[in-house]
This record gives sequence, structure tokens and C-alpha cells, in this order.
Amino acid sequence: MTIPVNVETFHETSLQKNLLDRDAFVTDLLNSVTTKKQDGWLQDLRDVAANWVRHSVIPNTREEEWRFTDLSPLKQVNFNLGTFQENSIKDLILPEVSQRLVFVNGVYAPNLSNTENLPSGLIVGNLDVLSGEVLRKYLAQAEGANEVFTALNTAGLCDAAVVWVGKNVVVETPIHLLFISVSGESATISQPRVLVVAECGSQVSLIEEYTNRPDAENAEEVYFTNGVTEIWVNENAQVSHNRIVWEGDAAFHVGKTAVTQARYSRYFCNAVTVGGKISRHNLEILQTGEQTETTLNGLTVVADNQLGDTHSAIALNHPHGISKQLHKCIIGDRAHGVFNGKVFVPKPAQLTNAAQLNRNLLLSPKARVDTKPQLEITADNVKCAHGATVSQLEDDQIFYLQSRGIDEVNARKLLVNAFAAEVINFLPVPSLRDKLLRTVTSLTNK
Repeated sequence: MTIPVNVETFHETSLQKNLLDRDAFVTDLLNSVTTKKQDGWLQDLRDVAANWVRHSVIPNTREEEWRFTDLSPLKQVNFNLGTFQENSIKDLILPEVSQRLVFVNGVYAPNLSNTENLPSGLIVGNLDVLSGEVLRKYLAQAEGANEVFTALNTAGLCDAAVVWVGKNVVVETPIHLLFISVSGESATISQPRVLVVAECGSQVSLIEEYTNRPDAENAEEVYFTNGVTEIWVNENAQVSHNRIVWEGDAAFHVGKTAVTQARYSRYFCNAVTVGGKISRHNLEILQTGEQTETTLNGLTVVADNQLGDTHSAIALNHPHGISKQLHKCIIGDRAHGVFNGKVFVPKPAQLTNAAQLNRNLLLSPKARVDTKPQLEITADNVKCAHGATVSQLEDDQIFYLQSRGIDEVNARKLLVNAFAAEVINFLPVPSLRDKLLRTVTSLTNK
């Protein structure tokens, strides 16, 4: 016997169940990351963020910003808050860099860090190194604080990597911020936090690196890194920001970088993402004064069934701003790359010069990329351009290299490395550049 079904009621019931399921997952995550309550302004900050999380749901593919990134695999895992575990970082130390901060599962590891011999006017450490007055001015004050993953990070905030550069201080060598995720018998979640403040006229270079433990025997360890970085570039200051993500094959990574640029400031970002089951980077730039310079270089390398997603938004709200963006994707096997880059140029932002280019290299017939460069312009006296290309390795290029005595396999490696090197060569540390190029070669051989 056929039972009649009220389609409208069925859909409403299914939708309600789906919302309940998503709310339950968010609630479980919130319960995992929230720590014992403490008195003071930091707890108030956590409480406000937790309230936003309780009224939020995990994004789905029906939302435009997440149309190509399905987080269903993330929701199928029960995560517990990762705890500190002592690890050797010998293989992760950059020999050219002396100052570093190390966090393991989001917990500060002073024994693994090195903050000795800092120049005058530079403060590097965890939350304890800055006064509450300074922290209240900058911490969790950037635009977009109510986005669900950002709010989740703030709701569980108990510590952070802090870099404060005083007025007119020029830091000659990069500072290494190393975040290590360690999973165990159960899947873990860690929530790294970074706060960078460059005061007027200062200059600093950062290497922000996310990875799993170097001695991990199981590349299939499941963990979730939910990171938030806030960078404040004050008047006439300069920040060179190098963000490196290389995660395990079964790892999830969601990262938010929120940059606020005052007038005459300069911000340079070199972001490289390698691996991870699902990785997503939200890069948001807010211009608060005129004549800023913003340069964004990005590289995503994915293989197997991995997904690498970069969403950027540059809000140029004042005149004479300059922004240049180059983002590249190398996609092998059945992997999926996503790029969405927005540049907003409203009417007050006259004489803006903005350029954006996305280039994609597919190494397999089943590799996939979705690209959407966007310019939203209402100002009438600007110079703006954008574009995107999707290509494969050209047979004539491979033939040319073979005619010079290079076999086909090495010819392909050479071409892929040359494609990646355009971004990787912007990194300030030679050992890091070499390591990334070797990793790109190993992944593209799969």
C-alpha cells in the first residue's frame, strides 16, 4: 500500500532535522573548546563569542561563500580539545631564524621557544607579555569577529602568540611562529591564535607555520586546526607575513587572517598551503586610511582527494590604494582547488590601482578547480584588472626539455617546480623555500 506524503511537510521536517544536527555539532565543538570560567575582561570576550556560536551553524554548500567546499566530512568526526604534549622540533627549526614561538595543540611551549636577545622595542611571547589595556584595544577587535569559526576560536581563547613592534622599530630577521598539531587515539581540535601589532613606522617579518608533529608515524591522524590571526599595521608601518600550512592527509584546517591597514602602511603576504583533507583560508584586508600598499601572493598544492580553498577580500575604502594579488593552484589526481578573490573599491576610493590574477595548473584529467576573481567597483577614477587561467602541462614544453636531454618525468617535475617557485621564491628563508619545493615535487608525483 502506498502511503501519501505531504511533500511540504516532509521538506520542513528534513530541514529542521538538518538544522538540529548542525546545531548539535556546533554545540559539541563549543563544549570541547571552552575552558573553565575566569573573572575579567577576557572571560567577557569569550562569553560574547560563545553566544554567537550558539546561534550559528556550520556553513554548507547552499551558501555562496562555501558553494564549492563541503564540510560534511568535518561534521562526521567527534573532536576533543588537544592537550600539550612534549615534542622534538629539531626537524622544524629554521636555521636562519633565531626568535620563535612554539605552540603545541594551541598551548604555549616556552621550553621549545626562543625569545632571547630581542631588540629594544620588540615584544614576543604569549598573552602574558602585554598589558590588559593593549590587549583590549586589539584582541578580537578586527572585522568579521562573528563568523562562526572565528567566534569559536575566541570562545575557547586561553592564550595566543603575540608580536608587538614598537614605534619606528625595524626588526631585521624574521620571527617564526610554529603551531604543531598532535593527535592521539581520538581526533583533536586545536585553536591557535596570533596577535600582531606593528606600531607607527615599524617593520617586521613573520613566518607563521602550521604542521603536525614531525615524528608522526601515521599520516592519517585526524585533527582539526581552527586558527585566527589578527594583524594591525599602523601608520607608515610594514609587515611581511609568510603563512605556511602543511597538514596531514586526514587533517582539517580552517584559518582566518584579518589585517587592518592604516594610512601609508604596507602589508605583504606570501601564503602557501600544502596538503590536508580540507583546508580553507579566509584572508581579509581592511584599509582604514589612504595610500596603503597590499601585496598578496598565494600557492595551493593538493593531490589525492584533497580540497584546498582560498577566499580573499580586500576592502579599499580610501584613495590612492594599491593592491596586487597573484594566487596559484597546483592540482593533481582527483583533488579540488577553489579560489575566490574579492576587491571592493567604493566611490571614496578614487585613484585606486588594483590587480588580481589566478593561475591554475591541472596535473590530472580528473583534477578540478573553481575560480572566481571579483572586482566590485563604484569609484570612477581607478585602474583595476583581474583574470584567471586554467591549464595543463604543455606537450611542446615537455618536448623541448626532452630535446635538451631531460627525460619526461624530470621535465614534468621541472615545469611544476617552476610554476610553484614564482610564489615560493618570495619567502625570506632559503631552507624553507627548499623544503617546500621538495614537498611540491613529492606531492605532484602521486
